[in-house]
Amino acid sequence: MNPATAQARVLADELARSGVREAVIAPGSRSGPLALALLDEPRIRVHVRIDERSAGFLALGLAAASRTCVPVVCTSGTAAAALHPAVVEADAAGVGLLVLTADRPPELRGTGASQTIDQVGLYGRAVRMFTEVGVPEPIPGQVAYWRSLVGRAVAASTDGPVHLNVPLREPLTHDGDLSWCEPLDGRADNAPWVHLHRASDRRGPRFGGPDLGAAPERGVVVVGDGAADPLAAVALAEALGWPVLAEPASGARQGPNAVAGYPLLLADAVAGDLVPELVISVGGPGLSRSLLAYVRSAERHIVVDPSHRWADPTRTASLVLDLVPRPGDGTPPGPWLERWRELSKVVGNTIDGVLDDAIEAGDLPEPAVARALGRAMPSGSLLVTGPSRSVRDLELCLPARDDIVVLANRGANGIDGVVSTAIGAALAHQVGGDTDPAYALMGDLTYLYDRNGLVLGPDEPRPDLTLVVVDNVGGGIFSMLPQAGVAGFERVFGTPHSLDLVADAAAAGIPATTASTAADLEAALIPGVGLRVIRVRTDRDATAELHRRLQKAVTAALR
Repeated sequence: MNPATAQARVLADELARSGVREAVIAPGSRSGPLALALLDEPRIRVHVRIDERSAGFLALGLAAASRTCVPVVCTSGTAAAALHPAVVEADAAGVGLLVLTADRPPELRGTGASQTIDQVGLYGRAVRMFTEVGVPEPIPGQVAYWRSLVGRAVAASTDGPVHLNVPLREPLTHDGDLSWCEPLDGRADNAPWVHLHRASDRRGPRFGGPDLGAAPERGVVVVGDGAADPLAAVALAEALGWPVLAEPASGARQGPNAVAGYPLLLADAVAGDLVPELVISVGGPGLSRSLLAYVRSAERHIVVDPSHRWADPTRTASLVLDLVPRPGDGTPPGPWLERWRELSKVVGNTIDGVLDDAIEAGDLPEPAVARALGRAMPSGSLLVTGPSRSVRDLELCLPARDDIVVLANRGANGIDGVVSTAIGAALAHQVGGDTDPAYALMGDLTYLYDRNGLVLGPDEPRPDLTLVVVDNVGGGIFSMLPQAGVAGFERVFGTPHSLDLVADAAAAGIPATTASTAADLEAALIPGVGLRVIRVRTDRDATAELHRRLQKAVTAALR
């Protein structure tokens, strides 16, 4: 057996033994042994994409939804560089992406050989672990090295990406010879080479103890994307009588303490009467400037992050905890929580009123699209949100629900790869024949940036996924920023496109339709029809004006 084939078979087998169940492959010659070994491994479902950037984000979506390590395999050269955006997002979001880049052997590097770049440490500090695997040789001891290395890589991917650079010499295809200098077998009983034990009985500090002191009455729990234990954060708030300000992809937008429309509430002067004694932030909040300003106003700020790579954009944290604290005796719910609930109800009703008036007038504003989607999704649904306006519209309008899962590429918050991330997450969400539907909400530029994600081969699995694309013919978020109205705004920031998104999706073989009214959208959101696109036409200037109207209405209602 040639060394490339032997190594690839061992790596694929050990990945399966280590719990890997999904893998993504981008085609290429140098990576052929790895691709074929994974394809032959019955315990791993393989996905193939022609575009490495889309492949990387597909793997990211699979890993984020399944909370497991997912390998992505590519050939050498610019193929490896094209995975960098997904690696950056996985780093910032703490997602277990295992990047296996095939490479030329050392004797071909620096010679001008085709498809050869410097891939050693290609992703810099964005990865939790990098190893130059070494050219495989028929030397006893290699099998233990390869299997042990897989165990280390999977373990290191617990909270972020890992890069294994795999240089291979020809021949790259199996020669039919099954002999090798030592047994290729792994541990008995299909066990992994290394078993990683993680303690599951750790308990966070308790209010009333020396570390935290007594729980104050005026406390707030803020939960952002990537929260390690959002349900514990919700439980803490409910036990202590504190409000929960939960971003859409936090996993904590549920329960009676979740505050509706808090970006508008906190942007109003009334927030001056709500200055907290303590904010506990879990995950990485930061969608709204008003929320960050509120965190900054707190007398004390505690961050919870088990990775010790905590998010603290306000630079106000004085204590970082591994786990969400336990309530202790605490303070029973009182006027503080009742005041928040009263204001939440006022803000929520006001937002609904403004959106209902717009719909009655024949419009379908972008926040109303987010609200309609949040209301229409059946129990058990997955929602993947794009960046920019989409996630912020959901922050404003997504109802509190404990029966859906919301994901977003909020690590680096980039526009790239959202279509592929959504497809990967939906495939993982529906694994094993699960019929729970999946949805994605994104803008037109986000869709166009990853339209290659819809280029699927005939043998590729397709999820039940509805992509709702808000088409305002450009970058709508810029109309909400100070750049709006400057000379050259439309060309440089608005970046209008001339594509018919329905025809574009159809060209990739994806069914697509246009929803012009709220009734159209509601009718189109019926699940169980496979992969499809719903395009919703909106107007950027009208949307900006609507947001100004919403803030004015909320301010008037709070008075």
